[in-house]
Parts: sequence; structure tokens; C-alpha cells
Amino acid sequence: MLVKILRTNIIVFLAGLFFVACTQEQGSETQTTTSPPSAQSALPELDVGPAANMIPAAALTGLVSSSEEGLMEGVLVTVRRDSATYTVTVVSDDQGRYSFPVNRLEPGSYTVSIRAVGYDLMGPGKTTVSGQDSTQLDLELVPTSDLAGQLSNGEWLLSMSGTVEEKQQFLNCISCHTLERPMRSKHSADDFARVVNRMTTWAQGSTPMRPQMRPDSIGRNAMAEEPNARAKRLGEFASTVNLSQGDHWSYELKTLPRPSGKGTRVIMTEYDLPRPEALPHDAIVDEEGMVWYGDFGSQFLGKLDPATGATVEYEVPMTKPEAPGGNLDMNFDPDGDIFLGMMYQGVITKFDRETETFEHWKSPLFDAGDDARTAMITPTRVNVDGKVWTGGVEEYQVDLNTGEWIAIDYTKGVPADRLEEASQIGSYGVAVDSMNNFFGMELGGDHVTRVDAKTMNVTPFRTPTPNAGPRRGHMDNQDRLWFAEYRGNRIGMFNTKTEEFTEWELPVPWTNPYDAVLDNSGHAWTGGMTNDYVGRLNTDTGEITMFLLPGTTNIRRVDVDNTTSPPSFWVGDNLEGTLIRVEPLE
Repeated sequence: MLVKILRTNIIVFLAGLFFVACTQEQGSETQTTTSPPSAQSALPELDVGPAANMIPAAALTGLVSSSEEGLMEGVLVTVRRDSATYTVTVVSDDQGRYSFPVNRLEPGSYTVSIRAVGYDLMGPGKTTVSGQDSTQLDLELVPTSDLAGQLSNGEWLLSMSGTVEEKQQFLNCISCHTLERPMRSKHSADDFARVVNRMTTWAQGSTPMRPQMRPDSIGRNAMAEEPNARAKRLGEFASTVNLSQGDHWSYELKTLPRPSGKGTRVIMTEYDLPRPEALPHDAIVDEEGMVWYGDFGSQFLGKLDPATGATVEYEVPMTKPEAPGGNLDMNFDPDGDIFLGMMYQGVITKFDRETETFEHWKSPLFDAGDDARTAMITPTRVNVDGKVWTGGVEEYQVDLNTGEWIAIDYTKGVPADRLEEASQIGSYGVAVDSMNNFFGMELGGDHVTRVDAKTMNVTPFRTPTPNAGPRRGHMDNQDRLWFAEYRGNRIGMFNTKTEEFTEWELPVPWTNPYDAVLDNSGHAWTGGMTNDYVGRLNTDTGEITMFLLPGTTNIRRVDVDNTTSPPSFWVGDNLEGTLIRVEPLE
């Protein structure tokens, strides 16, 4: 198949050097590369070893303050050099000081912005870094005139009246847009019910600017239909927390505390992607530190080199042009090739990194409309038996050699007294142990389910927290499953050998973690889908450090780069079309 490399995004990064861009034509492929003047152009690693407690040379530093609080801890300070395609963010410490290391900002003119809920930056937010002496820029903050415009989804959920169960209805909405949109509306209960009914016609890889209709919804006039009970129930609650009854909300707008302590010891880099409409739902890091990302709404697979900033994209062939495009889960097989769950395209796809070609296997439900969805794919132990596991509307074991798809029967081998319970189970996240046994995570309930790879017998396990909503996770090299409890607001770990659970509650409410992964230093990471917080769990002490990201992110799949010291964290930003790296400084 023809692999089309669309274009490369050049990110000139952090060594005080001037990069020269050149464009090369190579047959049918077009690639833009960076030509550094010397080997020093590679991105330098931030020193976080024994000297980390010393004050490093700063390219840009200053104090953050306001008349209301004086010196302010936990203010995110973000800079972007003119014409650059990346941003760098640091956080002010308990003395109100922020500091950008000298090896992170090259000379030039910079735009400065902040994130501190309840505050705006006074002044134009511009400065110049000389490359010779440290630039001092003190920042003064003033109370914002539009607090509602700064709230995260989690802060909206924290603020609004209602029960936890009523508020959790909104968790289905934040995949495509923020809660500010419905909260500012004046819709009545009936208006909302019709809107919710219409929203069910759009595919998951939709945005307000780029909606894609589900296959079964084509030709459907949802606005003319009578809304179902679920839509009516959400509509009734939504109309009590929006502006339908007046110009002011009936509840106080509440905010979360700013980062503090270890949560300020971090540096974050946000890389623009070539296409502004990109939806990097999943991002994974290979053994060389390259970051591969999928696109939830379009037929692309991309690769970012963090050292040079070069980005290459490959066009994924469509198997069903009439269906919505985009992919969801992506994972490496033991050879380093990439498998993709292709959603409504109805296939699983393999990308051969050496030949840069794609191969696909059709789902038995390929022609079944919405039911053709193949969201999850786990090829990490395909070397054991030649089989991968996939999940979507149905979960399957797929033999890549014969093309046979065997559907999971969640009642197979289950004791009679648990048959009714097992018959209700489904799996959203998919992981496998070292013997390629399946472990599914039940987003709609509280089960982690094991399926024996040889017998296909099923064993369900309940999480200690009821209705936890296990969403996605990763198996470590000790066959322990680390996963996110979406509604339980916890990181979970299931030891597949002892069949025991351990849970850690996140310290920030309404984080709603989407995924969890263990790094090589013994820290488990997760990301909050609703409040832009990244959590790092010290599995020895139980301490959880929360890092706030620079903007509204809608965190999905998370991964770590174990080639750095300490390991760094990566996530895609579906709302802004960027990739974000989080580097803890201790």
C-alpha cells in the first residue's frame, strides 16, 4: 500500500541554536527535516540528578504575585517563542518564583501566559530572552472578570448542585466538548432532551467543528424523534444547573487549589501537530523514545521525535469510506510494529515500521453498521500463540495466521451462581498477561475479567470500590494490571497471580482518571479526563503528586518514556491537537 508522509512539523527546541529547515522530495514521499548546525542541536536533558536541589542557571525567571495573595505558589507560567511550534511551562514555587532553565529557551521574543484559576495576567505578556544574561520578568496577576470561562470540567462538576449520580450523567458529554457549553446555555429540560438525543447520532471521534455521523444514524432525524428516558433524565437535570432560570447560576462557582509542593517541581512541553484538527487520542513511546500517536477522527498515524521536533504522518487506508474515520487504541507488538483499533472502519490494522505498509483483518461484524466498531487492540504477547485480543461492541481473540475471530462469551466456565452477573459484563479496556490471557476492564460497572487464552473460560473479579468504572490500563512485567477507576476516582492494581486488588484514591475530586501505567522507577501514572491533572503515585509510600497541565486537555491514553531519568510522562491533547510531555524534577 502507498504510505503517504503528509508533512513534518519542525520544532526548533532549546539549545540556543539557530536551526535551518530544508524540504526534500523522495519519490512519492515528502518530508521536512531539521538540519542542525552541530550535534549539540539534539534536545538536552534536564539535569534532575543529585544537583537538582541546586539553583540552575535561568534563561527567564521572576516572581508571581497579586494584591490579593502576595507571592503566589502553583501558578503555571507558559512561554512560546515567536514563530515556534511548541510551548514550555514551569510552575511557581512556595516563594512565588518561577524559573526556566537556560537549556530550555533559546534567544528570541516570547509570549508569556499563565494558568491560575481566578486570575488573569496583567500586562501584554511579552519578553525577550537574550541568551547571554538571565532575563528577570515579574508577573502581576489580577482577579479575572470571567471565572466561568476558566473552570475545568471537574470544577463545573464540583460547583453544580445535585447528587454524584446526577452529575456523572455529564461524563458522557465531555468526550467531545467542555461543560462550559451546556452550562452557559438557556435550554429547557425539553430542549436538552432533544439535544442529547441528537448527540447520540455522532461518532465518538467527532468535535463541534468536525462531526461525523455514526453508520446507523445516517438518514436519521433525531430531532424529530421522541427522546428516550435517558435523554429526558439528563435534560431535566441539566436544565437545573444551566442559565435557563436567569442570568446567574444558582450555585457558587468553586475552584480547585493550585499545585503545591512537589506538584510545582515539573517542566512541561507541548508540541503542536501538523494538522490543527488532529485528535491524538492515544500516544505511545517506543524503545528509542519516539512518540507515536493515532488520530481519533481521521485516518492518520504519526510519529514525533522529541529530540528534534520532527513529526511524520502516515495516511491509514480506509476500508469503509462511507463510515467515520479515525482510530482509538494502539499498541506495539514484540517486534515493535504497531496495531490500531480502527473504530467504525471495522478492522484491526498493523503498521509495519520497516516497510511502512499497512495490513488489516476484518471483523466478523464488518458490515454491521455501528456494531462494526473495533476500539481496543492488544498485540503485546502475540509471540506466545500468534493471537491478539480486540474489543469494541464485542471482544474477540483473533488468530492472525488463520484470520479466525472467536468472540468472548462472558458466561463460559462461570459458576452457576454467578451466571446472571457475568452475562451483564463487557470490557472497554483490554490488556494481556505474559501468557497472553485476556483481562478486560468494565467501564460500565466494576469488574476486571480474565479470559483463559486456551480454554476461553471466564473469571470475573469485582473491584473493592463499587461502580468504580475500570476504564483502561497496562500490564507490567510482573503480571500486575494497573488501571484507572473512572468513576471511583482511583488508581487500581490487580495482581493477576494472587488475584488481589489494591486501590489508591486520587487527592483531587472529579479527576476521573482514564488510564494508568507503571514506569521503571516504581511510579504509577494516570491522567484526569475532567480536570487536566496528571497524577504520579509512589507505589512504595502511597504518596500521590498531582501535576496540573497548562490547558484544557481531555486526557485519554497515557504512557511513559523510560529512556529518560526520571521517566517522563506523555499524553495527547484531543482538544488542542498537541502532544504533551511532563518531566518531574524529582
